[in-house]
Amino acid sequence: MTSRPYTFDRVVRMVLGVAAVIGAVWLIDTLEYVLLPFCLACLIAYLLDPLVEFNRNINHLKGRAVATLLTLVEVTLVIGVVCYFCVPSIIGEINQMKALVKDYTPAHAAVPYVPEQVHEYINRFLSSENIRSLLDSDNIETFLDKGSTLLSASIDFLKRTVQWLLTFVYVIFILLDYEQLMKSFRQLVPPKYRKIAYRIEDDIKTNMNHYFRGQALIALFAAVFYCIGFSIVGIPLSIVLGILVGVLYMIPYFQYITLIPVAVVCLIYSMGGQADFWPVFGQCLLVYVISQSVCDYILTPKIMGKAMGLNPAIILFSLSVWGTLLGLIGMIIALPLTTLLLAYYQQYVIDRPASAAQSSDE
Repeated sequence: MTSRPYTFDRVVRMVLGVAAVIGAVWLIDTLEYVLLPFCLACLIAYLLDPLVEFNRNINHLKGRAVATLLTLVEVTLVIGVVCYFCVPSIIGEINQMKALVKDYTPAHAAVPYVPEQVHEYINRFLSSENIRSLLDSDNIETFLDKGSTLLSASIDFLKRTVQWLLTFVYVIFILLDYEQLMKSFRQLVPPKYRKIAYRIEDDIKTNMNHYFRGQALIALFAAVFYCIGFSIVGIPLSIVLGILVGVLYMIPYFQYITLIPVAVVCLIYSMGGQADFWPVFGQCLLVYVISQSVCDYILTPKIMGKAMGLNPAIILFSLSVWGTLLGLIGMIIALPLTTLLLAYYQQYVIDRPASAAQSSDE
C-alpha cells in the first residue's frame, strides 16, 4: 500500500483541520458557562427520554406533550418525597454542626496523635475574631478595589441564575421534540460523510447508554449506602456527605475526595466531646470499604458488565485531559469518549479488529 504524497493542497487541508479543532476547543472553553446549562439539560433529557416513552406506551399517547408533562410531574413528586424525608434531617445535622463549631475551644479534649499545631490552627480558623475580621471594613474596601463592584457582582449573579434557570426550560423543549431534534442533527451531516458519521453517532450513543444510565444507577445506590453508613456511625451531616459521595461517583475516583470533609467533620465532632476522633474516623473508613466493595464487585459487574476496561492510570489521565479541554463537561464524558477513541485507534490506525482487541483485553 503506497502512502499518499504530501502535496500543497493536502498540507493546507491538514493545517486547516488542526486550526478548526483548536478553534473549536477554544470556543467551547470560552462559552463553557453558556454551554454547561444546555449540555446538562441535554443529559437530563437523555436520561428522562426512556421514562417519556414508557408513559407514551402505557397510556397509549400519540404525542409527547402529555407524556413529557407526566414525566416531569413524576420526577417532581419523587424529588419532593425525597426532600420531605431528607431535608428535616439535613437541617438538624447542619444545626448540630453549627453548635459544635460554636462551642469549639482549645479547652475541649485534644485528639490523640493529632499535632497540637493542627488543633490550634482549626481553633483560629473557627474563631469569631477571624470571622469578624473577614467582615472588617478595610478588608471589604480592599476586596472592592481588587474585585468588581457590588453592582457588577449582583449582575453577574443574576446572569448565572438566569442561565441555570434556562436549564429547566431547555429540558422541557428538548423532551417535547426529542425525536425530531435527533433526526435534525443527523440531517445536518453532509451526505458524503453520513455513513461514517452515523456509525460514530451510533457508537457514541451505545457507549453513553452503557455508561451514563448504568453509572447513574450505581451512584444512586452508593449515595444510599453512604447515607446509611454515616448515619449508623452518627457523625453530623451524614445525609449531606452521603449525597455528596453519590454525586461525585459519576466521575471515577472523585468520591474519595470526600474523605477530606469527612475527616474534618469527625475532627470537629470529636472536639465536642461526643466521641474520640480515630474510632469515629475508622468507622467512616469502614463505611467506605464496605460501600466501595459492594459497588465495585457486585453492582458494577451486574449493571455495567466489565465497565470500560481501562487501566486506572489511563482513567486518571483521560479525566485530566478532557477536564482541561472541556471543564466539568469533559470530566463527565471522559470515560466513554476515551474508550471509543481507543477502539477506533485499534481498529482503523493499527488495523486491529474490535473482536481481537476485546479478547486480548480479557
